[in-house]
Order: sequence, then C-alpha cells, then structure tokens
Amino acid sequence: MSSVPDDGAEWLEPDGLGGFASGTASTIRTRRYHALLLAATRPPTGRVVLVNGAEAWLETRTGRFALTSERYEPGVVHPDGATHIEAFEPRPYPRWRFALADGSRIEHGVIVAPGRASTLLYWKRLSGPGGILTARPFISGRDYHSLHHENPAFNFTPETKDARITVRPYQGIPAIVFNSNGRFAAAPDWYRNFTYAQERDRGLDYKEDLATVGWFTWDLGQGEAFLTISAQGHESADSFFVLRDDEKRRRKGIGAPLAAAADAYIVRRGAGSTIIAGYPWFTDWGRDTFISLRGLCLTDERAEKARGILMQWAEAVSEGMLPNRFPDAGAEPEFNSVDASLWYLVAVHDFLRLAQGVSAADRRTLQASVQAILEGYARGTRFGIRMDSDGLLMAGQPGVQLTWMDAKVGDWVVTPRIGKPVEVQALWLNALRIGAELDARWRAPLNRGMATFARRFFDAGRGCLYDVIDSDHKHGAMDRSLRPNQIFAVGGLPYPVLDGQRARSIVDVVEARLVTPAGLRTLDPHDPAYKARYQGGAHERDGAYHQGTVWPWLMGPFVEAWLRVRGQTRAAKEEARSRFLHPMLALLDPLGTGHLPEIADADPPHTARGCPFQAWSVGEAMRISRMLE
Repeated sequence: MSSVPDDGAEWLEPDGLGGFASGTASTIRTRRYHALLLAATRPPTGRVVLVNGAEAWLETRTGRFALTSERYEPGVVHPDGATHIEAFEPRPYPRWRFALADGSRIEHGVIVAPGRASTLLYWKRLSGPGGILTARPFISGRDYHSLHHENPAFNFTPETKDARITVRPYQGIPAIVFNSNGRFAAAPDWYRNFTYAQERDRGLDYKEDLATVGWFTWDLGQGEAFLTISAQGHESADSFFVLRDDEKRRRKGIGAPLAAAADAYIVRRGAGSTIIAGYPWFTDWGRDTFISLRGLCLTDERAEKARGILMQWAEAVSEGMLPNRFPDAGAEPEFNSVDASLWYLVAVHDFLRLAQGVSAADRRTLQASVQAILEGYARGTRFGIRMDSDGLLMAGQPGVQLTWMDAKVGDWVVTPRIGKPVEVQALWLNALRIGAELDARWRAPLNRGMATFARRFFDAGRGCLYDVIDSDHKHGAMDRSLRPNQIFAVGGLPYPVLDGQRARSIVDVVEARLVTPAGLRTLDPHDPAYKARYQGGAHERDGAYHQGTVWPWLMGPFVEAWLRVRGQTRAAKEEARSRFLHPMLALLDPLGTGHLPEIADADPPHTARGCPFQAWSVGEAMRISRMLE
C-alpha cells in the first residue's frame, strides 16, 4: 500500500451501467457526486444518489476510534478517522488500512462489481484485539446533480426480512437493500450541513443534509464484517465472499493501470454499449465517445465493444448529423456539434481497418452511415453546416458552440469559431477521403478541399496555421489565434492534410508554444486572452476552459504528428516515450487515482483540474502507448 494522499485524490468504482461509487482517499466527501451507491435508473442516465456515505467507528476496551471523517459547516472535520489512515491503495479496488492507538490495525475495502448497482463494503481486523464495529449509512435518494435537505417526506421506516434491510426513501426512487452479517438497529435521524469543498470552490451550492435510518454492528473479534448496499433488483444470490473473490480474479487479469482505467468508461446503453465521457458528472457524448473509442476499444480484446457502440450510433443519424448528447431527463437529443459526426466516420474507418471478421451486414450498415453523413453535410444541415464551393466545410451561427471548444456561459459563447475552423477541415477532408474509398463521387470535392486548405490555411510569416478562415462567414477574414487545433492537419487522424516542411513547421511551433508535460495548451501564452489557471466560479472557469487550459487528450494527435514528421523511426519513438508519454502518465494518480484528468492549469505546475476521470484522456494515452510499441 502507498502513503495516503490528501482529500484531493479521488477514487472511482464504476458499475458498468453508468452508476458508480466514488470518494476521496481521506474518506472526506468533497463533491455532491461522491457516494457509496450512485445508480443509473435508465443506463447510463437517470442517475440518482442513494447512499452518500457511511460513518464508521470501532469500540475497544481502550476507547472509541473513528474510521471515517466528514466535513461540516463551517469547515469542521469530524470525527478524526482520517488521522488514523496508515495507507490507501486504489487498486485492485479502494482499500484503507487504519492504525489505532490500541495497536489494532483494520482494513476497509469498497468494491463495485460490473453489471449491478451494488457496492460491497468490508472491514477486517489485521492485528490487535478487535472490538465492536459500527457503520451508520447516510441516505438521500436524489438526482446526482442536486443536493438534499431535511424534509418531512423522507421515509425512515425500514423493512426487515432475514439479513436484509430495505429502505424506500421517496416514491419514484429505487429502494435500497442492505445485506450484512451484522446486526441492525433502527435509529432515525438527520445529519445536517455536510460541506463539499470542491463544490464551494467551484462557486456552487455546497451544503447538504442526509438521513440515517439506523446502524449496523459487528464483533470484529469474531471475523470479517461485510455490508452490501444495492438498488432493489440488483442484489446478488451469491455470497459476499464469492462476489469479492470473483471480482479480484477478474481485475487481476486486466493488467496495466491504463487498461484497468479503460474498463470504467465502457458501459451499457439499451441492448448495446456506449462510452461515458467522464466521471463523476458526464454521461455519454457523441464527440467524446468517438474520440475515446479509438484508444479504449480498438484492440483485439474490445473490438466487439467497438462494434456494438458504432452500430448503435449508426441508427441515430439525422439530417446527416449524429447527436452530441442524449440528455439525462430523456428530452430530445442535442445536435450542437459540427465534428461529432466526422469523428464517427474516423472511428468507423479505424474499426473496419483493424477489426477481424466484421459481418457483411454490419459493414453495409456502417458504410451506409458514412454516406448519410457525407450527403447531409454536403447539401447542408443544421447550424449552417454545409460544404462550400471550395470543397471545405463551413459551419456556425451566433449563439451556438459547434466545435470541441464549446464553453458557453449564458448567451456568451467563449470561442464561437464561426466559419471554417482548422480541425473541422482536417476532419472533413479525412471524411471525404474515407467516403471516396467507397464512392468515387467524393473524389472531386476532396481534391478541391485539399487544394484550398494548402493555399489558404498556412500562415507563412509564423510557420503555422490559422485557427479559422472566413471567420464569421466573411471571406478572407482570419482568426490568427495560435491554438492546438492545427495539429490535426498533421496528426490524430488517419490521413494527414499537410506534409513536408510545412507539416514540420506546424509541429515545431505547437511544440514550442503549446506543449506541456500534461498535454497541450489551448492558446498561446503570449495571447492577451490567455488564462493561466482554471479557477473561480462558473463564469471564470468557462472563460478559461479553452483559453490556455491544458487538455491531456490533445497529446495523442500531437505525438502522432511529431512521429510522422520524423519518419516514425525507432529513435523517434523512444524519444517520444520519454519526453511526452511518461510525463503525461505521471498524472495517473494526483487527482483521479489510476486515471487521467480532463484538464490541467496552463501554467506550471499544471495542476490537474476539471473532471478527475476522463475517457478521452485515458483513450489517447492508450493510443500513444500503442503508437510507441
């Protein structure tokens, strides 16, 4: 076991359905999303927090010793369980070792088995006299984005049957089933003013009240204690010990940390699969799914998962577009993305190139979706997206954020990028080339677009590319912002749009101005709009999101471009491994243990920020690893 991180280090246990358990290494919950049982009622959406946490303590002959800590308003930490943590280890599942003053050592673990909204908790005596262990669960039964407050509607009355205690906190919310080898005692009460530091620091509501219906007790001198917490209908007929042993064996076979992390994001949607963009607050997004899939799923072991994801999305093409998001509440899908559909074409292309034994029917379905997207974009679709006479793709209208740089605060679109954004053109030209392999009619617009791109995007004075041409749909207007989007003209996609000296110059400029150990900055530090830190309330954070903030996923296209302009030599791969991959992988533990974060500060020390468990960060790290083998 390793030394204990502070409560900024978070752990994650996904259930494969869109729900999860999560928390911090210190046991102090710092987010509204931290919970022992957070279930997806319409996998992977409809998420509700059922059991937020639990207070645990051990009573021995020499006194009472806390095994957990909570933070209450006004910032008071109680009890002192965090001070007794001797070690924490996130793999193969989160485990804590507590060293108590009487010489007792206690191990506590949290395990979520895939395919079931159920969390296994255990406590066992490693040394010392043992004693009476008590655990008191804290319950809400709320939407995972909300907070819970004391109210008269909460149902405190448990239903008892054998070793099972069932709690139905509210109508319309899944019942919670507790199963243990201990004794239960009813003790209804409210615990008030839990304080979540991460929410407070983000300028959001941060105080919550939670209910408790009672506590469970065990004599650790008589053996190991376990408590299983399940959404009703997700209980298992197997014993706790069988479930734990099976899960330990499964995780042992997964291998390297990145491969283990990848499993967290591939979840069930309907009869198929999808990819969660990030934990704890994202669900599945089109753009994120297709970018992440290339790293997470395009391996022999996960090819069938990739097939299922791509086949399911093939059914969602509308007017040539794929939705970028299926809202949690079951409302109409959102199509505000120019690039999600193009990333889908790239993912289909890579899948068909790499997967073995794709059926003729599946191949026809996927290729038909490619043609439907190209046709829709060529003739014109939502938000002013259409192929121009020069072969390039124009897109955008005021008030809508269409590219991956999609921050919006109220009516303020921070980086509107209306016109012909550079990475959208690289994606479009790749899409045309992929389409031309199936239908010769796309060859002519491809040739026109390639010629236009080469003629109009290169800024010879700086040796790099404009970020947007025909900005705001004004012919000849250029957005000269130096951003990482230009790297997609050389790397990150199946076919480079530029090569030779221009490609080398682009890579060199990006490396000199934008590359950091954590990923690529989203804006040149010399730009007046550059933001060095991703901090403050929603307005400040969204204003910095793509104005300097580092994104780890962009390291994938950069490393691919860097290798391409150096001829993919063995020496180049070895240098890239030490200069780019290893520093990036050093981020695996500081924020989301065993995973990579969404973003990091633009200036050193590049503190990890945003979503602590991000799919495309992990996926692109895996893709880099395969490039460098």
